[in-house]
Formats: sequence, C-alpha cells, structure tokens
Amino acid sequence: MSNERRKYTKRRRAESEQETRQRITEAAVALHGSIGPARTTISAIADQAGVQRATVYRHFADEESLFAACSAHYTGMNPPPDLTAWSEEPDPGTRLRRALTEMYAWYDRTEPMLQNVLRDEEMVPAMAAPIARRRAYLGMVVDAVLAGRRERGHARRRVKAALTHALAFPTWQSLVRHNGLEDAEAVSLMAAMVEAAGSSSRAGNKRRPGRTPVAG
Repeated sequence: MSNERRKYTKRRRAESEQETRQRITEAAVALHGSIGPARTTISAIADQAGVQRATVYRHFADEESLFAACSAHYTGMNPPPDLTAWSEEPDPGTRLRRALTEMYAWYDRTEPMLQNVLRDEEMVPAMAAPIARRRAYLGMVVDAVLAGRRERGHARRRVKAALTHALAFPTWQSLVRHNGLEDAEAVSLMAAMVEAAGSSSRAGNKRRPGRTPVAG
C-alpha cells in the first residue's frame, strides 16, 4: 500500500471515529433534554446513536467525560448571553433590564434541558463540573449587573440578593410558566423589585439616626 493510500485510510478512520463520537454526544444531549440525565442509560444512548454499548464506552470511559462533551456541545448550540456586552452599558438600570431580558429569553429557549438538569443534579454526581460552571457564570452575571450601582453596605447586599433571585431560572419559570406573565412583564416586575431593594434600604437609613420622640 502506498504512503498516500495509508494517509487517506488513516484520515478516513479518524473522521469516522469523530463522526461516531459526535453521534454519541448528540444522542446523549437529546436524551438529557427529553427524559433527563438521571434516566438516560448507556444502552439508550447507544440505541439513539446507532452503535453498540462498547462503542460508547470506547469513546467515553466514564460519565464525567460524557457529560463534559454533552455540556460543551449543548452550550455551543445554545450559548448563554454575552455578559461582557452589558459592561458597556453605563446606566445601571438599563443594564439590569437588558440582563433580565436576555437571560429570560435564554431560559425560554433552553427550558427543557435546564429543568431536567436541575431536577437530576443531586442524583447524578458526574454533572458536578457542568453545574459548577453554570453557577460560576450566574455569579459573573450578578457581578456585571451590580457594577456601577451606588448602593453600599447593607443596601448592596439587599440588591444583590434581589438580583440573584430575579436572575434564577426557577424565578423565571414561576413568573412565566406558572403565573402566566409575558417575559416583558416578568422583566419589569423583577427590575422593580431589585430597585426597591436599594430604595428600601436608603429610606431605612434616613429614619435610623435618631429615635422618634414620644409625646406625653
């Protein structure tokens, strides 16, 4: 066999292996989004991908490597909002509403997967790394929205708590899915809550310095 023929054969074999790995990854992602990670078996993945169980194990030696590939593939297909763009918005109120709007739109697109992953989180230890990355991202979102706000001390803690709650997936699901609000209504409601958290603290601070005299 000539060198060119050998190179071609090796290249085709490598491409075939990559295609098989991709099919397995896509099959796992589809099952995670439909029935959830905890109910997804290796046999189900193999059937969905049209391969043998042994082939799945050959490409993914453990659940951690499989979940890492699934997370990377799904995130690539459904990227979360780019929080760096929010930092360019100088007005904190506008930045807050933009963050809520984009996050809620992302939740709407990815709801089945997010719901299944959060439901199965404690049952599937192999998901720990992807879950940790998601939490780290949400932490960065909170920090990006808080940047430039004037609240300090206790007021800032109140605003951060309100913002963290407003940006949570279960909060969006409660407002939109369970209570029938439109995304825009949910954004307005949560933006008002965050602003009120800062306003309440400022109002409380104004009343705190002295004790109100008691007539008698």
